Amino acid sequence: MLHHTPDCAPLSTPGQRTNRTLQWVCVLAALAALTACSSVTSRLPGITSVVSPYKIDILQGNVVTREQAAALQTGMTRDQVRDILGSPLLASVFHADRWDYVFTFRRQGQPQQQRRLTAFFKADVLERFEADELPTEAEFVASLDAGRKFGKVPPLQATEAQLKTFDERNKTTAPIEPTAPAATPAASYPPLETPGAAR
Repeated sequence: MLHHTPDCAPLSTPGQRTNRTLQWVCVLAALAALTACSSVTSRLPGITSVVSPYKIDILQGNVVTREQAAALQTGMTRDQVRDILGSPLLASVFHADRWDYVFTFRRQGQPQQQRRLTAFFKADVLERFEADELPTEAEFVASLDAGRKFGKVPPLQATEAQLKTFDERNKTTAPIEPTAPAATPAASYPPLETPGAAR
């Protein structure tokens, strides 16, 4: 005679087997989708180079131009140097007699610009300074606009004929007289405190 005990029960029912199979199918489909994504980017590297996120221009440090460096003279005080060049980007405790003015400019798709000027002091007076090749102010402003694409710049000056047609289109029939400002109505406000009220 056969006895049915819970220890002999089947490990899984047919419904549980289909759920488990469905879970495995989903996991394998997800893995296949992930590997497909990686193979597309490896086969088409041009797409990732064409479509890239926008990166902002990064300006760091003090902009020092050739004109500012030409204004420096040995014997100037620290305050005079600060008035011309601004506060130094680097003023080290270990090099108290040295100020470093460093400038970097990064723009997407262009090489990084980096310039440095170092001022050396002796007894709080400018002894000498060393600098990289510095641009003039006009060259620096032109380098900021380099690489940007602008449309055709419209003419900023009107001809006599254009001014005449503008005046004719915008003529008024009679000069408008300025109107007097309206009188403000007299307002009566209640008193802020009632007389004799206890405080």
